[in-house]
Amino acid sequence: MITLNVELDERSYPIFIGQNLFGDKSLIAPYVSGKQVVIVTNETIAPLYLDAVKKLFSDYQCETVILPDGEVYKTYDGILPIIDCLMENKFDRRVTLIALGGGVIGDMTGYAAAIYRRGVNFIQVPTTLLAQVDSSVGGKTGVNHPLGKNMIGAFHQPQCVLADTNTLDTLDDRQLSAGVAEVIKYALINSSQFYQWLSDNMSALINRESDALAYAIEFSCQDKANVVAADEREEGQRALLNLGHTFGHAIETGLGYGNCLHGEAVAIGMAMAADLSVRHGWIDSTVQQQIVSLITQANLPTQIPVVQGVRLSVQMLLELMAGDKKVLDGQLHLVLIDALGSSLITSDFNIEKLTETLQAFATE
Repeated sequence: MITLNVELDERSYPIFIGQNLFGDKSLIAPYVSGKQVVIVTNETIAPLYLDAVKKLFSDYQCETVILPDGEVYKTYDGILPIIDCLMENKFDRRVTLIALGGGVIGDMTGYAAAIYRRGVNFIQVPTTLLAQVDSSVGGKTGVNHPLGKNMIGAFHQPQCVLADTNTLDTLDDRQLSAGVAEVIKYALINSSQFYQWLSDNMSALINRESDALAYAIEFSCQDKANVVAADEREEGQRALLNLGHTFGHAIETGLGYGNCLHGEAVAIGMAMAADLSVRHGWIDSTVQQQIVSLITQANLPTQIPVVQGVRLSVQMLLELMAGDKKVLDGQLHLVLIDALGSSLITSDFNIEKLTETLQAFATE
């Protein structure tokens, strides 16, 4: 087992990464302050892992909430069953919520924890690669709105993160690749060495070789832990973690939540960021081709799809991006690439070049 730490003074917490962690009650018990627990999961994960996690809390007052599976349910109304359970059982401020699932369950459970009784504890138990390397760490919680992804939420840090890598054995190939998109992101924003490692080991990752997965998860979590410790509320350099996300969120929202997986949308967004970076002369086309090739090797898309007849125009993409969380004082900020393993946050981009990039990727 690997133990990393997110250093946030009195709100610091550990990330446990390893196999067979569900069987070790001593890992999680110290982070449950009371004797009340609510495990939140979904219809896909419950048959696989709910019983194993419930056994950890056999001597607690323990309730479960099983939500429908999918990004389309990540709404304000979608968290009401969690709140209903807490209210109906009269759980107090010492209750701990357990988020057992992927990024959607983690975000929804964390947000419910942030707003119930003005904030109660929660623990992340991520079961997808994307959640293990990214969304379970850092305290971003929230739900979607029809006009924008993750626009309703709160910063609310977990007590700990328990990433049992055995759960990746039951993850389908598409979801695995979606998680790899976030791993690629870490390489592109600040590590040319990790980028090279990914280039050399992508087939091992896609083929689920345990050593490769363990290293990718450890590197990604450590990188995010360092960034979050330095900039918890995304007031500066943490925004680098949004590489590909401004484009990607517009794609997810425009196509309808769930029609394009988050990691797939981020992959397309990184390809768009590379395209725009070339147009500004910050990288050359050779670097762009290397980035697109790595994304493709991960079995990820690099072009916006047409889903159920829905096509995204330049104007629609611009409008959706204008509602992004990274708009400050009416100014859109983008994360772009200035070298392999180096990115920058900028509002100083040429709007005409942005339009050219959108034209190159738009489907209408």
